[in-house]
Amino acid sequence: MKTKLLLSLIILVLTVTACASPAGPTTAAPSLPGELEATQGAIVSPTAAPGASFTPETASPEMETPTQPAEPTPIATQPAPKVTVAAALLDVPWEIVPLPDGSLLVTERPGRLVHLVEPGIVLDVPGVVETSEGGLLGLAIDPDFDENGWLYLYLTANENGGLVNRVERYTFNGQALSERQVLLVGIRGAAVHDGGRLAFGPDGYLYITTGDAGDAASAQDLASLNGKILRIAANGSIPPDNPFGTAVWSYGHRNPQGLAWDAQGRLWAVEHGPSELGSGYDELNLIVPGGNYGWPVIQGDETAEGMLSPVLQSGGNETWAPADLAFLNGRLFFAGLRGQTLYVVEVLEQSVGPLERYLAGEYGRLRSLAVSTGGLLYLGTSNRDGRGVPAGTDDQILLINTDLLGEKGQP
Repeated sequence: MKTKLLLSLIILVLTVTACASPAGPTTAAPSLPGELEATQGAIVSPTAAPGASFTPETASPEMETPTQPAEPTPIATQPAPKVTVAAALLDVPWEIVPLPDGSLLVTERPGRLVHLVEPGIVLDVPGVVETSEGGLLGLAIDPDFDENGWLYLYLTANENGGLVNRVERYTFNGQALSERQVLLVGIRGAAVHDGGRLAFGPDGYLYITTGDAGDAASAQDLASLNGKILRIAANGSIPPDNPFGTAVWSYGHRNPQGLAWDAQGRLWAVEHGPSELGSGYDELNLIVPGGNYGWPVIQGDETAEGMLSPVLQSGGNETWAPADLAFLNGRLFFAGLRGQTLYVVEVLEQSVGPLERYLAGEYGRLRSLAVSTGGLLYLGTSNRDGRGVPAGTDDQILLINTDLLGEKGQP
């Protein structure tokens, strides 16, 4: 899809969450040497005919082994909460990050960084290779973003004839990217299981999820960066208290794609189970440094010495395909791709409450989550990723008032 066409079709609702209204220039500033120049376009009114001139890109081939949908376990489906469309006609939005001014930065998997201001700005990130599950994936902003303008990207690229994933840092001035620096290499890439989530923890370090890239044994190999949750400093160095003296924070993961910290500062993660085997066994894990989460030795509620079982897992009758995780008001929210559902659990002292389900099947595949500056929840769809059925306005970023989800922990 051409960048200018994409921009001419982005729909924004600018009145819902910003602590201050996002303001953007009407023309791009001159680029500096080495900058990635922005392309800008008009914002279309939300009342425009959905998809009137939108031509979707060719879908990526299905990489999962097709399976018949399993009969879900009996979990009560909730009525839909109040939902507002914050943006539409995006192309596989993979990460949503609210900026301090209330505007949004969004990665699109084909390789574009979108700044949702008026007028919108799209930056083509060089070197990105989109695969069935790889491409431009994770995004995080530095804890001192207001002062240094640093942002961090996780992307798939070609290197020496093979696919790799890496973490890069840029300076972002609101219109352009500059001062590229590669922070982390050595993560093998593949068409599937690329992980890709980035998030700064309350300790100021950058956490990174990596998938096993189709090589299950790598998850148990501490010499490999695949099948891990990694932890590095903002300059790419290894924190002195990392458990193995490397970037590895925890291991034995298949394809983790969501990270969130609760009110106690504990790290949680969601990851995809082996759906090609006919069932999900997707997981919600409480992450401890040095922990071994068992893949590929154990799954579901299985146990083994020295390995940690999940706090919650989908079992053999349901597939969540959990793609992102957020913590808000005492609850963990995770988005389901194949499950096409927003899942919610209350965080308890040593466990979690009953699993709740919202928006089941209403918006298709759900991927990205972010807490807004106003305390609401952004939720991105992923119906143009080659595995969904896109509607005229897909892909969308929805804004959810979670106060309308009901009392915490009630099924």
